[in-house]
Amino acid sequence: MKKIRLIIGREIKSKLRNKTFLIMTVLAPLLITGFLAFIIQLSQSDNTNQQVMVIDDSKLFKDKLTGNDYISLSYSNLKLEDAVEQFTDKGYSCLLWISPNIIQGGSGATKLYFRKSPGFAFQTFIKDQMEKIIYENKLKSNNIDPNIISNSKQVVKLILEKVDDKGKPEEQSSFGTFGFLTGALMFMFILMYGMMVFRSVMEEKTNRIVEVIISSVKPFQLMLGKILGVAILGLIQFLIMGIITFILTTVLSTIFLKDISGQLKVFKQQQELVKLQGSNANFSQLEKFDDKLEVFDLLEKIEKINFFEVFICFILYFLGGYLFYSSIMAAIGSAVDSESDSQQFITPITLPLMIGYLISMKTILEPDSSLVFWASIIPFTSPIVMMSRITNGVPLWELFFSLTALFASFFVTTWLAAKIYRTGILMYGKKTSWKEIGKWLFYK
Repeated sequence: MKKIRLIIGREIKSKLRNKTFLIMTVLAPLLITGFLAFIIQLSQSDNTNQQVMVIDDSKLFKDKLTGNDYISLSYSNLKLEDAVEQFTDKGYSCLLWISPNIIQGGSGATKLYFRKSPGFAFQTFIKDQMEKIIYENKLKSNNIDPNIISNSKQVVKLILEKVDDKGKPEEQSSFGTFGFLTGALMFMFILMYGMMVFRSVMEEKTNRIVEVIISSVKPFQLMLGKILGVAILGLIQFLIMGIITFILTTVLSTIFLKDISGQLKVFKQQQELVKLQGSNANFSQLEKFDDKLEVFDLLEKIEKINFFEVFICFILYFLGGYLFYSSIMAAIGSAVDSESDSQQFITPITLPLMIGYLISMKTILEPDSSLVFWASIIPFTSPIVMMSRITNGVPLWELFFSLTALFASFFVTTWLAAKIYRTGILMYGKKTSWKEIGKWLFYK
């Protein structure tokens, strides 16, 4: 046991001295948080204040075309030529001209003049309003009440609520996309750390360092020390990355999501008033949030995620999946002399990981299908698929059964890998085949 501890310490120290490893430990959370900040900023970049002068020669849109918190509209009777020359001097950022023949759909019936581009969100906001006003005007001209058409449309929001075996509701996110992302991360990390073990074993064999090492320790002790050393290193890296990411995302959400979180709180309060007051409630207070319903839905799903449970499961499945695959990778690393010779062995081993990744996509559409269930139990695919299912609610017995099967399989693969390792680590100058590896399994 003392020798295994020395090997574990050697593996950890050698990787901790690696500048690339240390840089990525800090850089990865920065990249993730920076990417999230960029996406949030990009989605909010159009929300700049716009002062718009409107020249409505159609006389159709006055008092109907309105602004919002970011857009202020002012109607003017100036001639278009004069307005184009003066609108920036008067403090306006844009000039919207509406021609007299817009109701007939004339070409170039609307023009937007600007010095700086107002952005896509602004254009969509103005365009949608104008289309709605023209639509209602045409309905009225045909003696059709627009309110009848409007009232006949109803947005339906399907709220998912999981029920346990006792018939009681469970607080569950049902956020399949987040589950798929954790499954994708699991696929990446298992493959990355497994290949780390593979390359470490192969390099020591190629450099003949292993001949010196195994004069003091048994091949099995060397293999197990390497696997456990990288596992501990991975846990340390996850812990550091998790803490940094948590701090950065907390700051990020405080800065960028403060306004939208406040609006969600007001929206929920209005919903409660509707429940209490029924048809007597002021529904107009809810209607002003219609354009933010998708964002609210996303925030509510994120709030329901039990991140502690997800983190614990991620650690357990990473450990199990890594130990399962790294023992096989170590055996393959001992059996080959170069990375080019290893392709015939690495591809069949990584194939189950790829299958698990593909099945994890199915969890978004059918999280409780038979294929997804069995893939989350079978050790070859369970680390990826089970993490993809986790946000949709997984019974405790399934988690226990899946983890037990995964860790039990690790002992089997380690026992088989040790048989290959003890022979392959000292085999030089000969191309190894699957048939040759099969023979090593039966050596005593």
